[in-house]
Parts: sequence; C-alpha cells; structure tokens
Amino acid sequence: MTTCNEPHHAHHDHQHGANCGHTAIRHGNHVDYLHDGHLHHPHGDHVDEHRLEVSATNPDKCTPDCGGHESGHIHGPGCGHEAVPHGDHVDYLVDGHLHHPHGDHCDDHGSVQLVKSV
Repeated sequence: MTTCNEPHHAHHDHQHGANCGHTAIRHGNHVDYLHDGHLHHPHGDHVDEHRLEVSATNPDKCTPDCGGHESGHIHGPGCGHEAVPHGDHVDYLVDGHLHHPHGDHCDDHGSVQLVKSV
C-alpha cells in the first residue's frame, strides 16, 4: 500500500484518467477529477481527497456580480453545476469559474484550469 498523509476516499472502484468521463482540473502540479462533489487525485493503490486552496487565484471573498448564468439561479445540490471543494466550503463550477452561493447572490471565487482529455 502506498503511504501518504492525504485523506483517502474509501471504496473507490473507478479508475480516473484521460477520458474517464469526469471533469479534470489542474491543481498545483497534478490533475484532480471532480466526482460526485469530491476532488479526486489518483495516487498509487488509492484515491486521495483534495480541496482547492484559498489563494490569490481562488479567493474566498464577496463579489456580488459573478455572472455566467441567469439572474436568480441558486447554486446547490441538483442545480446543474458540479460541486468543487474549496477551502472550508463548496463552490460550483460555471464556465471555468468557482461560484459560491452567498445570500441573494453568488460570489466568483476565481477560475480553474480545466484539462481537456487527449
């Protein structure tokens, strides 16, 4: 078994990689895969659970005009956008940007680099 200090996703039978069907995001020096609200990183004989860090690129601040969808859209489970773990909360992926529900609007928590399958 590969030794690492990252949290592991239990009971994960799916093999992530090019053309696996999940959205791939560049995360630091590697690629992670969005899968059912989790950010998965294949690591040897297991899958690590990752979160995007709060940073200058992906801040955690109020930006009342995030755009990218119709006015009045409410992000949450079943809203049609993929959930992305970010810092201590969950954002939603909209056109390469992280949207975070906040009161009567959503905040833009920055862009992510989507990785296209070859």
